[in-house]
Amino acid sequence: MNTEFLKISGRADTPADDEILLRAADVIRRGGLVAIPTETVYGLAGSAFLAESAEKIYSAKGRPADNPLIVHIAYPEDAEKIAYTCDLYYRLAERFMPGPLTIILPKKDIIPDTVTAGLDSVGIRCPVHPAAHRLIEVSGHPIAAPSANRSGIPSPTNAEHVRADMDGRIDMILDGGECEIGLESTVIKLEADGSGCTILRPGAVTADMLSEVCPKVTISRAVIEPSLANEIKPESPGMKYKHYAPTAEVVLIDAPEEVFVNYVRMDAESIRRYGVLTPTETAGSFDGGVMLLLGPRGDAKEASRRLFTLLRRADEMELEKVYALLPPADGEYLAYYNRIVRAAGCKVIKLGNLF
Repeated sequence: MNTEFLKISGRADTPADDEILLRAADVIRRGGLVAIPTETVYGLAGSAFLAESAEKIYSAKGRPADNPLIVHIAYPEDAEKIAYTCDLYYRLAERFMPGPLTIILPKKDIIPDTVTAGLDSVGIRCPVHPAAHRLIEVSGHPIAAPSANRSGIPSPTNAEHVRADMDGRIDMILDGGECEIGLESTVIKLEADGSGCTILRPGAVTADMLSEVCPKVTISRAVIEPSLANEIKPESPGMKYKHYAPTAEVVLIDAPEEVFVNYVRMDAESIRRYGVLTPTETAGSFDGGVMLLLGPRGDAKEASRRLFTLLRRADEMELEKVYALLPPADGEYLAYYNRIVRAAGCKVIKLGNLF
């Protein structure tokens, strides 16, 4: 397959952009696939009305068919066409949509079972990115769009990442520049009685933010303890045991920063090529290796934005190992924690203060 690679401004408000998006919309309606920029990561878009589009998405990604796809809509009220909504959905939508929040609702039959991996529910998101919004609008179809990468590896945050994974596998790639957030959306499931929600995948919309609207916010145990993920049927993308992983081995250390530095110095002596995920301030503490800079210490948003790009860079540089310090599993760091633990295959080395 010949994959078209087209640049857009990302604003979707120019005649040139609109012409490209109209062409992309036609691809969607015909059952084809288009990689699109969103505010979170690049998505692999196909019509959520066509079972064949979902099948093509699974094939292009090499994605297990039991991993449901998120459906993207242009406006929050468009959820009525494909799912059964409730008062809590609209209260959350008023606060967080458009934006990086996915809400799981009972689905209507118009959405094929292949899109939802056989589940009777569907994840719904309304992206804020102008190009993604406009594509959904002009196509006239809700769009099933997981991340536009091969299954299991770090999600793409720019179009070159997509090209590396999807060239020759899909119809079109739209290059709208770097993604603003860099991690996938927060996914929540609402309680049937509207009393609260459960976070199935953390993202930029945090538990504290949700609690401003939602009476009760629970975090799934599989978020904090990813090793539980293989014991349950995934209700959300990204719940698998190992996910977001580069080819390089991610060595995750639970220790004070000074102990982490000493461990890396010792363990890396025999490693030919290795990297360290580190805040900018700590980069000078290591004797060698490639410094994969997460940004200022304590800046969870910036570390999250850079994470997937840095993990991909580790593979581009053919690093054997990437060392990382285990972050806190709460607040704005929860999403980063969830991704880095899965990238490490849920293996964490715990070291005491006396190492």
